[in-house]
Amino acid sequence: MPSTSPLTTDLYELNMVQAYLDKGEDKEAVFEFFVRRLPPRRGFLLAAGLDDALDYLETLRFSAAEIDWLKSTGRFRDNLLDYLKNFRFTGDVHAIPEGSVCFPNEPLIRITAPLPQAQLVESRLINILHFQTLIASKAARMVLAAPGKILSDFGLRTAHGAEAGLYSARASYIAGFAGAANVLAGERYGVPIVGTMAHSFVQVHDDEMTAFENFARARPQGVILLIDTYDTEQGARKVVELAPRLAADGIAIRGVRIDSGDLTAMARKVRGILDDGGLSEVIILVSGGINEDVLQTMMKEKAPIDGFGIGVNLAASVDVPALDCAYKLQEYAGKPKRKLSEGKATWPARKQVWRAYDADGRMRGDILSLENDRQPGEALIVPVMRAGTRVAPVPTLAQIRERAAGDLKRLPGPLARLESGFEYPVNVADALTALAKQIEAKTK
Repeated sequence: MPSTSPLTTDLYELNMVQAYLDKGEDKEAVFEFFVRRLPPRRGFLLAAGLDDALDYLETLRFSAAEIDWLKSTGRFRDNLLDYLKNFRFTGDVHAIPEGSVCFPNEPLIRITAPLPQAQLVESRLINILHFQTLIASKAARMVLAAPGKILSDFGLRTAHGAEAGLYSARASYIAGFAGAANVLAGERYGVPIVGTMAHSFVQVHDDEMTAFENFARARPQGVILLIDTYDTEQGARKVVELAPRLAADGIAIRGVRIDSGDLTAMARKVRGILDDGGLSEVIILVSGGINEDVLQTMMKEKAPIDGFGIGVNLAASVDVPALDCAYKLQEYAGKPKRKLSEGKATWPARKQVWRAYDADGRMRGDILSLENDRQPGEALIVPVMRAGTRVAPVPTLAQIRERAAGDLKRLPGPLARLESGFEYPVNVADALTALAKQIEAKTK
């Protein structure tokens, strides 16, 4: 996980913890993180970020220097500073596993802990889970739009910061991307790292052929050549001319990349040049302005493109840059709690989600209810941490990715086809509705 200070939080968390400590409010609290509603062009979400969130909870510590800085602000009393100095998360965590398809009002994570602990971790948990879920959900749409194609995350340079670029690589890989250009994602998470060359490399050389050959000999494994610096068709012809010379030395050209122009039309021309030159095994990769709409169009047109490098449309989720999400108190000191704000009312108490499937194994509908109100179907929320310690071995990224692939295969047809206007049913059980009404009546 990226190294972040525990001061990566909102001031109001510390303000509230100060007040809780002053009044001895430290009984067990239950908070849940969920997405209130889906934005346009999102029929589902793909849960991601849980492993990083749990790592945050396990390792959350305040250094002496951070305590000293907090003291220097003059904002906080000694009881808070002493509390933070010895802080350890000791709570329980339940969650929907990473790689699971999920929908509005379904708790992605539930924190059960003494109130000051559960409050303190709010901002960073939202920060981690929101962003990775946002990106995984965007990436999943692209995977569904281009089945069987190689998709790679090229978004680091346009991501909103280094951590965003790293999390984008992880989340998109969970959703089914083949890899990422981000080298740290390889070291940190084991995401396969991919990369070709830049136009500057070609421009440094006096001629394009020399640039291609020098690059291939420097990086002989999986050679991908960028052919559109000057004239794309001429670039493809130079690849055909160069290939036998490299082959004589045991170097095979794996592919070419196009980054400009009418990508479909140019890919057709390049495919013809390569095939006529005996390079039918050389793949064509494209990049630049790729999103799920472009991918669907190219698939319908049967464009001879094998893979896509996707940048800002993925790493910044340009069409939907944020989800309407919340981390809300559901229970305190054994009593269920409900927020009643207009347009932001919550469902109270600890909840569970049950999912039913049709005869073909596709998702048919979910039921949201109280944790102990057993409903038909598969229970999605599972224990992942007790008393601050994980309850099971950490799933590998490959296992999380496999879960995501399985869930995407089980989407209802309209969601899998990215059709608009289809609303997946998430029904609220009678027991939960009755409790909500009961609390509302007492509150008024």
